[in-house]
Amino acid sequence: MNAGPYDEMLDAGGAPRPHCRDYWSWIEGQPPGRLDQKRAEADALFHRLGITFAVHGENSGTERLIPFDIVPRILPAQEWVRLEAGLRQRVRALNAFIGDIYHEQRILRAGVIAAERVLCNAQYRPEMQGVEVPGGIYAHIAGIDVVRDTNGSFCVLEDNLRVPSGVSYMLENRKMMMRLFPELFAQHAIQPVEQYPDLLLETLKSAAPPGVAAPTVVLLTPGMYNSAYFEHAFLAQQMGIEMVEGQDLFVLDDMLYMRTTRGPQRVDVVYRRLDDDYIDPLAFRPDSTLGVPGLLTVYRAGHVTIANAIGTGIADDKSIYPHVPDMVRFYLGEEPLLANVRTWIVARPGDRAYVLDHLAELVVKEVHGAGGYGMLIGPAASATELEEFRARIKAHPDRYIAQPTLALSTSPTVCAAGVVPRHIDLRPFVLCGRDVSIVPGGLTRVALRAGSLVVNSSQGGGTKDTWVLEA
Repeated sequence: MNAGPYDEMLDAGGAPRPHCRDYWSWIEGQPPGRLDQKRAEADALFHRLGITFAVHGENSGTERLIPFDIVPRILPAQEWVRLEAGLRQRVRALNAFIGDIYHEQRILRAGVIAAERVLCNAQYRPEMQGVEVPGGIYAHIAGIDVVRDTNGSFCVLEDNLRVPSGVSYMLENRKMMMRLFPELFAQHAIQPVEQYPDLLLETLKSAAPPGVAAPTVVLLTPGMYNSAYFEHAFLAQQMGIEMVEGQDLFVLDDMLYMRTTRGPQRVDVVYRRLDDDYIDPLAFRPDSTLGVPGLLTVYRAGHVTIANAIGTGIADDKSIYPHVPDMVRFYLGEEPLLANVRTWIVARPGDRAYVLDHLAELVVKEVHGAGGYGMLIGPAASATELEEFRARIKAHPDRYIAQPTLALSTSPTVCAAGVVPRHIDLRPFVLCGRDVSIVPGGLTRVALRAGSLVVNSSQGGGTKDTWVLEA
């Protein structure tokens, strides 16, 4: 096993990997200052285009630019083929699990997963029990976070099935690279990603209720103060559909309608970008002003499709994540093509004892946490932080899982110190409708601070373009 992290572009001797030789030769031939100039040009263009995000918990109202690195992450075609097969398998199993949980619950009766882990989970929605969804698809859009181990093998760090975000940055990063470095796209055969909005629209239309020949699709946003509002507007515009807020929709006679200047228009598919709790104040949080009163009734009647389905959060909860390989075996009768990261379930007494004894070595995550919040990185924590977290774990062990501190792979990145290695992960986007579609690549996130393993944009991370080379 290699001692240090796997470098995506350079081998252990510092030589470029075979699929990166042409690019590395190009970058070494760049005159002094050109990469810094291009990085500044990219920042200025992103500012001008308004490609920003709001940070959770900040009340200043200011929008931030997600730092963009101009050195791409490059994957050879054969490596992508293997990763894509693993992603397809995993999302098939996750959809089968969600359908089973809200119907027969075979996996619980078989004892593969403890029933209380699912049925007592905050993400389990009993309102969805017995509800039939078109095609049996619950997670139409999945963002699967993958990382490499020190040997260069991909493994899954996290599944995102509720309202996975970031695909707009994947698309804008590619456009930016083509604008800044057109010569590179003439020199390299790079698989395209710009078809994603068309594939997404096709997926959403294919999920319409039976008998709807020309479905009307809308994107439901919480509004302009949501951190991903840029992405909501971007995707609606790219797909040519209406972006709506809850107040733009209403329910009448178990049908969903959109208010328009020409009168009410029937809505068949809702691509929702707000959480279950806020989607229908009559069914979930009564104080929600973001959702549509009565939407669950229309959904249960089979007159509208919601993508992703209400209740999909049960499959991306971090306490369920350790069981996904078991789901692959149980539902598909196959061995998992993508491994999980080693995970300790802190609610288990044996796992809890290990975690408490090795807290300074591990990463501990809240099972319902996201965006890098509510997380302890043991090796980087102070003695006080370790003791505070130890007390939290003892008080509420069911709220946490733990994983090893991963040596995330690195990729050359333009920083103040020059072109230096920084840790990265990858979020490919999987679309499930009549067919499963995956655009080649995904969103590569990069931890810009030296030594940092936190790639989330809300925690100071940036993004890169992801190149999958043609075979």
